[in-house]
Amino acid sequence: MSNWLYKDKRIQDITDFPQGTYGFIYISVHIPEQPVTRGRTSTTKQIIKESDWKTYYGSAKPILELIKLGKQKDFDRKILCVVPNKKLLTYYECKHLFQLGVLENPNDWINDNILGKFFRKDFVPQD
Repeated sequence: MSNWLYKDKRIQDITDFPQGTYGFIYISVHIPEQPVTRGRTSTTKQIIKESDWKTYYGSAKPILELIKLGKQKDFDRKILCVVPNKKLLTYYECKHLFQLGVLENPNDWINDNILGKFFRKDFVPQD
């Protein structure tokens, strides 16, 4: 059973998405081991041919390691928004990453860069 949630509704099949959906922005939350570890907000592949969205949890190494250990049930996956095209997919992904402060809050997020241009390592603590 899929554990994707969008507007309090379980998404189990491609037909559960709103008409015209190209992709979605999401958060994967790993619950048991690290209470506030959140997965990378990312994009899906083009939905002309259905992607692997049902089994996708994120591309970050910590997430991939947990998935290899069979910990899929330890994740809640929440869809933040759906979008109709690739350009808006990139825009909303960046918007959510910046708004959530993923680079400035390493204790809350595992993301280490945005667009391959903005990196956590470049941030210095500000007083």
